[in-house]
Amino acid sequence: MHISVNDFGTLSNGGGVKLYTLEAGDISLSISDFGAIWTSLMVPSKKGRKDDLLLGFSTLSGYLHRDNPHFGSTIGRFANRVAGAAFSLGGKNYTLYKNDGNNSLHGGRRGFSRLPWKAESYTENGGAFVRFELESPDGDEGYPGTLRAAAVYGVTDNNEIRAVYEAKVDAPSPVNLTNHAYFNLAGEGNGNILSHEVTLFASSYVEPDSGLIPTGRLVPVEGTPFDFRSPKPIARDFPAVCGAAVDKVGTGYDHCFVVDGTPGTLRPCAKVREPVSGRELRVSATQPGIQFYTGNFLDGVSGKSGSVYNKNAGFCLETEHFPDSPNQDRFPDAVFGPGRDYREEAVFSFEFSTEKLPAPPS
Repeated sequence: MHISVNDFGTLSNGGGVKLYTLEAGDISLSISDFGAIWTSLMVPSKKGRKDDLLLGFSTLSGYLHRDNPHFGSTIGRFANRVAGAAFSLGGKNYTLYKNDGNNSLHGGRRGFSRLPWKAESYTENGGAFVRFELESPDGDEGYPGTLRAAAVYGVTDNNEIRAVYEAKVDAPSPVNLTNHAYFNLAGEGNGNILSHEVTLFASSYVEPDSGLIPTGRLVPVEGTPFDFRSPKPIARDFPAVCGAAVDKVGTGYDHCFVVDGTPGTLRPCAKVREPVSGRELRVSATQPGIQFYTGNFLDGVSGKSGSVYNKNAGFCLETEHFPDSPNQDRFPDAVFGPGRDYREEAVFSFEFSTEKLPAPPS
């Protein structure tokens, strides 16, 4: 295992940004202390070739741009959408920043993904890790209470990325932390992800309205295009999901699935396989839900090394509490505070079954 730290750029206030590269087993993960952003993930294919599986930018400037679609970002204080950019708690109304039509998305105007984090790297039990910390003051983006958050990311000798999200807040407040990595198991910039084969360990999903706000219903996936309990290519049921608009930007999967099993326990959420490279990603998590997003709103984003990311260039598997939980009484409680700290885990493991090359002729 190995950890390297390099300069990644400078913020407008003169603050320097560092890039931490963690290596263990056969994989390496690079993370910026700005936004605790996953910037690169190098993983072998079955033929031994290493590719970067994360959509993103080669330099810090791309991540600073206001149109950055949260590539690899650590999201908070509340991931996903809050309807009407408002909620009530303890008899008091709170107003958030509207950055998704009438709603608040991924923490608001800046959120945690556009802030510098304190970082400390270390090795432990066959893995290389970085612990990122930040403080969100009372009233930040409209949320109550002073919150101290931590995100610990590491890679292990078992070719896993391990993530732990923690938060303490001194007043009741919604909390929902995740990472918004966009994966392409064929390699970033190497076509779309529509032929990737996906399994979701979810017997129901959170029904959204036309604005992607939950209706409050948890709908069984059986007999619907949202049934991924057996492996299927991402695109197989696109016409049923998207209708006549299947070729337009903004159509595809962007849904929260209810993970089978008991929230709070680390259990399987998803499995994704890319047939050509032979790479397979398995995701386990403690959170109640996982947002499956197929890059529907990517529209000609200039990415790494000349790559251009169009619709479906990558997919996201965001382990999370359900969207709009602060306004949904029937959803798992996403309010934390004194006496109830926030702690969730997620594991992303990679398999690639490297082929043995034939021996050269004698």
